[in-house]
Amino acid sequence: MIEEIHILGVYMPAGLAWAVIAVMITAAVRRPLHRLPFHLLLWHPGLIELALFLVLWWSISRLADAYLPHGFIT
Repeated sequence: MIEEIHILGVYMPAGLAWAVIAVMITAAVRRPLHRLPFHLLLWHPGLIELALFLVLWWSISRLADAYLPHGFIT
């Protein structure tokens, strides 16, 4: 069964909520990454940002699965 989160009277897929959190963290980390000289050496910086987003999304999902109470996610 697909897990859902109840936020302000609206049921939304848990994966969507974790993806939104991952996008916000990726956006916050993006600017400092562009200031590093390492960023200029990369072949395609967008792929690094995509990989960062996917790793964050996966890790947030795993942490939510492990630590959030089952009543929070239905």
